Amino acid sequence: MKMADDSHKNWLRRRAERALLQGLDRAYRTTRVDPQHFLMELRMAHGLAVQSYDGMFTVPVERLDDVAQSTIRGAMKFAALEAAGFDLGGLAGLIPDMGILAFITMRTIQRLSLIYGFEFNTDEERAELWIAAATAAGADISRELLERRVLRVFVQRVSARIAARIGAEVAEKFAARAVPIASSAIGAVLNWYFVRAWGKRALAHFRQKHLAERARRAQMQSVPILLPPAPTA
Repeated sequence: MKMADDSHKNWLRRRAERALLQGLDRAYRTTRVDPQHFLMELRMAHGLAVQSYDGMFTVPVERLDDVAQSTIRGAMKFAALEAAGFDLGGLAGLIPDMGILAFITMRTIQRLSLIYGFEFNTDEERAELWIAAATAAGADISRELLERRVLRVFVQRVSARIAARIGAEVAEKFAARAVPIASSAIGAVLNWYFVRAWGKRALAHFRQKHLAERARRAQMQSVPILLPPAPTA
């Protein structure tokens, strides 16, 4: 009996890893939050009086935290609704579900990055998004950090680490979805908690970076400007 359970979990883990890798690859190729559109949304929906993302460093951190929490809650609800739609077939819905879940999570991480003032226009900035994703997933990518200058290779290896880490967790927690009648409700709850966990860890990652950047800017402003001596006649 135990061997059968282990075999089932291994099968589920492999399928989940494959689906996550597909979703993360799709996120790398196509998922990009439009910074200007999102900035307009932040101004209109959340009342942030900023003209650029640099202005986020003048907004009280507690206000940014509120916006970030609201963003995570929205992603959690969306992920739960998505699960309720896909999971009516039990494990048959796992493959599209995990792929779209990865897609939702990466878009949420991008939004959190922007909320705390960090855009992702360069390869180095995009690599930071994947570092945040790995941090949120609890994946160890210390070896991969040396390869971050080659973005495509870096993303592939980080994605593999994330998929392996989450695939093992999925095999344990999502096995209950094998029962089609209950899978919709169970999947919605699990997706809700999945995005919540990733979102909280990603928020902490960007918040720490934001505070460090604020401290750096404050220090720069406090450094006196030394003027050269006036020329002698």
